[in-house]
Amino acid sequence: KYTKFSIFYYWINSLGQNTSIYSRLENVTIPSGKENTTATLSYDHRIMPLENIFSTGTYYCEVKWNNMQKMGKGVFVLTRGTGYVETSYGWEILVTLTALLAALSITATALLLWKRK
Repeated sequence: KYTKFSIFYYWINSLGQNTSIYSRLENVTIPSGKENTTATLSYDHRIMPLENIFSTGTYYCEVKWNNMQKMGKGVFVLTRGTGYVETSYGWEILVTLTALLAALSITATALLLWKRK
């Protein structure tokens, strides 16, 4: 009963749209003496390359038997275009603040010296 099943790979984008990627039908033979025992089989499927930067979403695997189905928890994939650099202004802010404080310090020192004379 459970030796024939279908495997479906699909992804759901940020708009909730379901896109089928791949599916296949499996027929597993049970070795003699292994009947009525639980078996775990692993199936890997690699999607390469991702079509474009709009491939961001959650990817799922689902298995269907005659009258039941099991779905994986899903894997979220965030895709970015080539050459993407995450913007960080921390270094620029530090340099700007240091330069501003240095300029104010020099100006204040010059004013104090000028007032003394």
